[in-house]
Amino acid sequence: MPLPMHPIMAQSFAVIDREIGDHRFSSSEYAIVRRVIHSTADFEFKDLIQFSSSSITAAIAALQQRVPIVVDVSMVRQGIINLVQQTFQNPVIVAVEQATEAEPGRTRTETGLLKCLAQYPQAIYVIGNAPTALLALCHWMIDRPPSSPAFASPAIVVGAPVGFIAVEESKQALAESNLPQIRITGRKGGSPAAAAILNALLVLAWEDWEQQPSRSRLATDAALMQAQI
Repeated sequence: MPLPMHPIMAQSFAVIDREIGDHRFSSSEYAIVRRVIHSTADFEFKDLIQFSSSSITAAIAALQQRVPIVVDVSMVRQGIINLVQQTFQNPVIVAVEQATEAEPGRTRTETGLLKCLAQYPQAIYVIGNAPTALLALCHWMIDRPPSSPAFASPAIVVGAPVGFIAVEESKQALAESNLPQIRITGRKGGSPAAAAILNALLVLAWEDWEQQPSRSRLATDAALMQAQI
C-alpha cells in the first residue's frame, strides 16, 4: 500500500520543485534533498548534502531487512518514529539513553553511542545533534580493523550534526572513512535534517518493497522471522 502524503506536503514539494528547477541529482538523491529542504525551509542544503557511492542502495536494503536504527538523540527518534512504524518497524535505539552518565572525558551521547556500536555493529546510524558521537563512531572504525573482534560495520551513517565546535571536524572524519554515508557538509545540519534524510530513505525503501513480487517479499519476511528465532 502506498504511503499517504498530506496535501500540504505535496504542495510544498511542488514549490520546492519549481524553485530548484534543473538539478544534478538522481531521482533518489533528489527525494532526499527535497525532504530536507521541506523540513528546514533552507535551500542551501541542496549544496551541502553529499552521498557516497551506493549509500542509498545500502540504506534501502538495510531498512527492508529491519536492521536497527541508532539515533544520537531523542529528537531524531521523534522525527522518524511515525514513518518507521508505518513501514518496516525497525527497532529504534537512542544512543544518549543508553548511558546513565558520561564516561570521563566523553559526553553522555558519545558514551551511549560507543555502547551501541558494541551492541549493534551493523545498524543504521543517524547523527543529527552531537558531533562527539560522530567522531566517536569514526574513531571506533579507525581503532578497530576488520580483524578485531570489536569491529563494526554500520549499514550506513547519516552525518548531520549542527553547531560550531567539532562539527566540521566530525564530518570531515566521516568523509575520510569508507563507510556508506549521507552527510551534510559545513556547520549546518540538525535533528530535523537528519530525520528528514532517514524518512526519505524509508519512503524510497517502501516504494521499492512495494514493487517487488509478493513471493519475494514473503521469502524475505520468512527469512527474517527465522533469523529472530
